[in-house]
Amino acid sequence: MKVYRFLTEDDTSAFCHKVTAALSKGWHLHGDPTYAFDAAKGVMRCGQAVVKDVPGTYNPDLKLGEL
Repeated sequence: MKVYRFLTEDDTSAFCHKVTAALSKGWHLHGDPTYAFDAAKGVMRCGQAVVKDVPGTYNPDLKLGEL
C-alpha cells in the first residue's frame, strides 16, 4: 500500500529537519514543495508531500508518522 503525508512547518530549519527525518525513514518526495504566507501567524510556511510503500491495507487509524 502507498501512504501519503503532507509535512508543514514555519519557514525555519525545523521544516528541513522534518523532511530530512521523513526521508531517513524511507519516505520519498512527492511533487514540488509549497511556500505560502500564513497571515494568522504572520510567517511564511513550507509544505512538502511525501509517500512511502508499506505492507498491509489502509486503515484510517494508521499513525502515518510512525511508519
